[in-house]
Amino acid sequence: MEASTVWGQRWSSNDLPIARAYMEVACRKQSLVCLAADRKTMAGLNQLLDDVGPHIAALKTHVDLIDDWSKEEWSLFCNKAKKMDLLIFEDRKFADIGKISRDQMGGIYDTRNWADLVTAHLISGSDIVDGLQAGWQNVGRDGGVLLLAQMSSRGNLLSPQYTDKVVELGIKHKGVFGFIGNGSKPNELSELRSKVGEGKLIWTPGVNLAVGDGEMGQRYGSPNDAIKAGSDCIIVGSGIHKSDDPSESAKSYAEVSWKAFLTRGD
Repeated sequence: MEASTVWGQRWSSNDLPIARAYMEVACRKQSLVCLAADRKTMAGLNQLLDDVGPHIAALKTHVDLIDDWSKEEWSLFCNKAKKMDLLIFEDRKFADIGKISRDQMGGIYDTRNWADLVTAHLISGSDIVDGLQAGWQNVGRDGGVLLLAQMSSRGNLLSPQYTDKVVELGIKHKGVFGFIGNGSKPNELSELRSKVGEGKLIWTPGVNLAVGDGEMGQRYGSPNDAIKAGSDCIIVGSGIHKSDDPSESAKSYAEVSWKAFLTRGD
């Protein structure tokens, strides 16, 4: 199954290497699922990866959540994820000026050397994207920035006006992989897709096969509805890693996501 054919305009309108890499992985895995791997130990992360790796296209991490993190163990973990044909997405939510963001890509966690994608707020201006891309360039790697255009948490302060400005600036920047949208509200997501157009990807948290309210203000919408509304990847956490059988749950999300993707133009 050729990615260029399956993704159509999304492929032809997007020449960022890491964006096309994701589209190819999604086709090979037949999954538009990114696992939010919210585990606090390396053993827990490794077990989760073993369980669900075959059914997901990307792995979302919070490296600073790991209680027993070490550079050596993290390197082994990332290498295992790569062997499973996964993109690694560090949900760092950078928000500083370009120079500081560039330097933050290094530091003790050295994100630039293992993350394929990172998140960022655009509140400090477009230079943040230049800074993050400079971090990857300094170590000879390609990467992509996901800008937060919407959030799925209750009471968030990302107004429609802010979203519009993020999209306006983001679609012009070659270093922007795409946008984070609100998977819990398909109408808002559909509107975001109409503004973004075909040239950038949209990834969405806030989806669960069990639709409704979650813990501490999180809200969930249907994976099928999110993808039909324009999402290119659903970010799923508790729906997989808190289930009785994470492997089967990941497989179910993969099947739902892929079917919705193949039929969303119908």
